[in-house]
Amino acid sequence: MPEVFREDGFVFFFYTNEGNEPIHIHVRKAGGFAKFWLIPLELDYSKGFKSADLIKAEELIEKHLEQIKEKWNNVFGY
Repeated sequence: MPEVFREDGFVFFFYTNEGNEPIHIHVRKAGGFAKFWLIPLELDYSKGFKSADLIKAEELIEKHLEQIKEKWNNVFGY
C-alpha cells in the first residue's frame, strides 16, 4: 500500500493490486475512507467522511495532483 502523502490528518495512498484501474487515489482520516478518480477528478465512493472532509480531500488532491500522477507511474510502471 504505497503512501503518496499526508496532510492535515489525511493519508493518501494506492493499493498495489489496482493498477489495472484508471488512475485514482484512496484517502483516509479518523475512520473515514474515500476513493477519487483523477481524470476527471471525481469522488467514486466514501464512508465515514463529512462533506467538509470530502471537500478538503479534493482540494488536497488538486494541490498534489502532479505528485500523485508521478507516484502512480512509478508504482504501476506507466
